[in-house]
Amino acid sequence: MQKLSIEELLKATDGKLLKGDIFYEINDVVIDSRNANKDNVFVAIIGKNLDGHKFLDSAYKNGCKTFIKNESSSINISYEDINLIEVKNTELALGDISKYYKNKFDIPYVAVTGSVGKTTTRDFIHSVLSYKFKTLKNEGNLNNNFGVPLTLFNLDDTYECSVIEMGMSGFKEIEYLANIVNPNISVISNIGLSHIENLGSQEGIFEAKMEITKNFNKDNVLIVNGDDKFLSTLKEKSLDYKLKTFGFGKDNDIYCKDYEILNNSTEFICVIDNKEEKTEIPTVGKHNIYNAMASILVGLSLKMSLEEIKEGLLKFVPTKMRLDIINSNNKTIINDCYNASPESMEAALSILSKYENRKVAILGDMFEMGDYTEYGHRKVGKNILNNTDILITIGNSSKFISEEAIKNGFTKENCYHFQTKEEGIKNFSKILKDDDVVLVKASRGMQFEKLIEYI
Repeated sequence: MQKLSIEELLKATDGKLLKGDIFYEINDVVIDSRNANKDNVFVAIIGKNLDGHKFLDSAYKNGCKTFIKNESSSINISYEDINLIEVKNTELALGDISKYYKNKFDIPYVAVTGSVGKTTTRDFIHSVLSYKFKTLKNEGNLNNNFGVPLTLFNLDDTYECSVIEMGMSGFKEIEYLANIVNPNISVISNIGLSHIENLGSQEGIFEAKMEITKNFNKDNVLIVNGDDKFLSTLKEKSLDYKLKTFGFGKDNDIYCKDYEILNNSTEFICVIDNKEEKTEIPTVGKHNIYNAMASILVGLSLKMSLEEIKEGLLKFVPTKMRLDIINSNNKTIINDCYNASPESMEAALSILSKYENRKVAILGDMFEMGDYTEYGHRKVGKNILNNTDILITIGNSSKFISEEAIKNGFTKENCYHFQTKEEGIKNFSKILKDDDVVLVKASRGMQFEKLIEYI
């Protein structure tokens, strides 16, 4: 991060300097007191479980000299050798500072959201853009109202582009992030059932995802999955911005005509400007062709050549626990336990089905589905037949996957349900065999990485 003065922090936040020197400079913004030092500003966030104001002393003892506090907090810091700024809301102040800082850099900003696969889509776009530009992206899951600002503080004069993933669980959250980033290009991967508990319906999810176009005009580009039931409706609308679509349907701007899934890669024919382009990505699955096509359109929008884009695609590396292929203990393990929705489970099962060895699907509960919980799990259950040889479900709601699988013709003797991970682990030695291909997938809260460690 480049240096910011106290004067700039006051300007960005419309804050009030209670004590300190307006010419004092900081070189990073932190919200965790353990990371604070003399050259940082510590922003005391009031969270659901923790109040950052309680850690002002801790940050000071770590050497921090600059603090931003909430005017509603009665907790004060009495040290004289500090810079203390007061604002109406420290969470909003964090966003305001990041927006002010981000505006120092005149580079293209790409925003990515979607119900399923947004992190993988972000990683594909980053891989493509990084072939030509030094490109910033969120690390891990820093995609919310804290993670996005903290990511932007990593910008400096060496960066030529930025790709920012935006997550949400309710309305107005993506709008808030879009107001900070003001992306030149936005990508929506799809509209699924993730967070439907908070948004009420897929129509609500669509509305929330479209907040990413909040500040769009004729110079902006929205790139969407043109095969998606909801996103495809944009093709018929008169929009204030440019729309580019990808998919398997021929009515998209670019489309996949044919593909072949190999052992550790996927080859596909992408039709671009009526010309067939043979393309390869170093990962498997039809859904990853969608992600790759999104990144092709981003690359083209930023004037990259097709050869540069193809080379960038070949350098793709997925984020951990998202379709990681692990060869260990005489088994092939597909580690996809970072998160789960009906759509992502079906995609993972499709990948599992391509293997020739005996296939085992270990599936757990999918969270945040509210009234759609049983429906979503049964939807997955209908896709079990012909995709796996053995089904193991673990948890409360995943029983509906097993029930629906059996109801739709899956062999009952090859189906196992356990209430807990511990119960499942006790029985794995009786079920799993050498040379099995094992898919492990559930929502993050199920902590299925413990199953991966055991297997």
